[in-house]
Amino acid sequence: MSKKSLLTAAALVLLPLTVFSATYDDLINSAKMGDTKEVAQIVAKGASIDSTDIEGNTLLMLAARDGHLDTVAYLIKARAKLNARNAAGDTALRLAAFRGHLKVVEALVAGGAAVNSPGWTPLAYAAFNGQTEIAAFLIKSGADVNAASENGTTPLIAAARGGHIEIAKALLASKADPSKALDTGETAVDVALRFQNTDIADLIRTAGGRSGRSVTIELR
Repeated sequence: MSKKSLLTAAALVLLPLTVFSATYDDLINSAKMGDTKEVAQIVAKGASIDSTDIEGNTLLMLAARDGHLDTVAYLIKARAKLNARNAAGDTALRLAAFRGHLKVVEALVAGGAAVNSPGWTPLAYAAFNGQTEIAAFLIKSGADVNAASENGTTPLIAAARGGHIEIAKALLASKADPSKALDTGETAVDVALRFQNTDIADLIRTAGGRSGRSVTIELR
């Protein structure tokens, strides 16, 4: 076989990979941009509805993160995995809650996305980032107000850290435990004070919260 023929054969072998790569990039970018029509067309040609980017974000996560409601609705209808996790452990619902996309959050919950999940919950994400309407919606939808992450962060502690007093009020009204503590021993009161959110510290104290720090008395 001539050198020219070898090069032609090699090009024919590599061509499907090149086409696949281009299609994959188009699919990921379309999800990010909320181009529902393009996503649907590529999926119809055989691409996985649960394709991921290099960070493990599914098409649903990418669309939810950036608030593309129409694309999210299409992916839910097409039976994308609602509770898949990316490399950081985030779900589509967590990302939408953190970014403040209420309509997307509502669509995901209506579609069957888990409101409660191990680690940082969607409610804790909303509380941390001050997404008051989303926090209220998640509480109404059955979110566990006392769920704790690996280091003990609860939604109330997250709200105390971020200085989001309206969310703190809603959590306490929904029976959030003000005595829950981080693995360091800090309670929501301690965290609020550490970040100079004295109004929230006072609110939590009124609800029965106390400092979890031990007092050391030096003998002189």
